[in-house]
Amino acid sequence: MRNFDNEALYGQPGEHDRFRRLIEATRGGEPVLTAIAHPCSAAAINAAVEAVDEGLILPILVGPRDRIEAAAQEAGRDVSDFPLVDALHSHDSATKAVELVRAGKAGLLMKGSLHTDELLGAVVPSATGLRTERRISHAYIMDVVGYPTPLIITDAAINIEPDLAVKADIIRNAIDLARVLGMELPKVAILSAVEVVNPAMRSTLDAAALCKMADRGQIEGGLLDGPLAFDNAVSEAAAAEKGIISPVAGRAEILVVPNIEAGNMLAKQLTFLGSADAAGVVLGARVPIILTSRADSLRTRLASCAVAVLMARAATKAAPGPFFRPTDKA
Repeated sequence: MRNFDNEALYGQPGEHDRFRRLIEATRGGEPVLTAIAHPCSAAAINAAVEAVDEGLILPILVGPRDRIEAAAQEAGRDVSDFPLVDALHSHDSATKAVELVRAGKAGLLMKGSLHTDELLGAVVPSATGLRTERRISHAYIMDVVGYPTPLIITDAAINIEPDLAVKADIIRNAIDLARVLGMELPKVAILSAVEVVNPAMRSTLDAAALCKMADRGQIEGGLLDGPLAFDNAVSEAAAAEKGIISPVAGRAEILVVPNIEAGNMLAKQLTFLGSADAAGVVLGARVPIILTSRADSLRTRLASCAVAVLMARAATKAAPGPFFRPTDKA
């Protein structure tokens, strides 16, 4: 197993320390059998091998054998010891990977080099996929330098224009994730452009309704407030300037965006202008789904796997103690 706790991976001391602790939180547990759909690029093979080296997963490679072997050769990796399920093409890879999970032969699903839509196309059918009663959603776990806690941003990748019911499930999924990460009562900010209810802005009406749903016990496990503008959600000074008295305002741990455009731009702004790292996971299916891309750094790929592994383990036993503490400093 490689030692990734070094400056080359995490930068200067204190930078991206949360992702180091997140990966370390998986130590001592068994790696999780993971069906990797269509790992037919060097980047996908590297992501799989890196996760194996860290003791996170035991991969089952699902895809065209010749293309997987060519990708492994390009990456300079030996994957001969990994089980391989041959498939005809990317759609067949997704279908067969999902079948492995449905059959209980894998505890996680990981995206290889196919499009996200192709993978989710095999996940969402009720009869053959991995649907539950929850809406499937995506969450970024952001390590933002200078912010006192990690930030979960949702949904920035799957649900384009979620309605009230979908937003409720997005919040429930995010709360489940946050609790696995050690946040006992996560603070959920429902974002809009303003912090007051405006009948002309649906996002403010949805925010108010979601807060009332939480009051009535329809959404449990978190502390909700909204609508909140982004500055009021993450800055206590901005919240005080507006006269907002709330245990969430200025201290948010989960940011619920009104639509996919807002979430995608927010996450990428934090990444590219704020030097944040963003691990990602798909929630609400029978098992967590790991989404990585060629642009992800090594620590981000490993953190995404670690999040999914912790969630898979928490589904069968008590979750680990908190390693993201409210007093953490970046």
